[in-house]
Amino acid sequence: MKNSKYIHTFLLVLLTFSLSFSSLAQNGGNNALDEKVKKFLNENSGRWYDMNIPTSDGQLLYDIIVKNNYKSALEIGTSTGHSGVWIAWALSKTGGKLITVDIDEGRHKQALENFKKAGLSEYIDARLADAHQLVKELKGPFDFVFSDADKDWYKNYFTAVLPKLTVGAAFVAHNVSARMRRGGWGSGDFVEHVLGLPFMETTFVERGGGISISVRRAEK
Repeated sequence: MKNSKYIHTFLLVLLTFSLSFSSLAQNGGNNALDEKVKKFLNENSGRWYDMNIPTSDGQLLYDIIVKNNYKSALEIGTSTGHSGVWIAWALSKTGGKLITVDIDEGRHKQALENFKKAGLSEYIDARLADAHQLVKELKGPFDFVFSDADKDWYKNYFTAVLPKLTVGAAFVAHNVSARMRRGGWGSGDFVEHVLGLPFMETTFVERGGGISISVRRAEK
């Protein structure tokens, strides 16, 4: 990996985590909605046990979307909605909308309830479906994709969604590390694959749950 990529990673992390939780709502938008979302997140802090991301990763997703003005988002793996709340909150700033999918009916129902409590339902199209099939069927285009479902299927999800990614779009994967290219579990084949694509620029954030950020820099 070139030195410029290490610099890019450092700057991304520095810019991302320079924002505190209390300052997130300063990016513009509906102050009443901001207060409702912050209240919901504060009240539910520490309760996201069912395959949800940590708060630091939610803030990272929020920042990526707002800074890049992403508007058409796909989430693979809703769980009970923690990441979806952060993504949809960011999309409320950019005028975008999220499609999120989960195969588990119980998690899907809880996510719908959480989206409603957070005041973000209008920004979310939550679908109860098998992502293995649905991701292939979705038309797109997408400028932001977050993958947090079955890790051994990450490469398949990426391959299915790649033709629908606009130039400048980001494919973000959770529980991923640069070390996986040397034989990591689950999503190691995805990491090896995406790092080998010359039109994708991939960086890693090792803190939190571990995240890869792959930005499409060209068509091919």
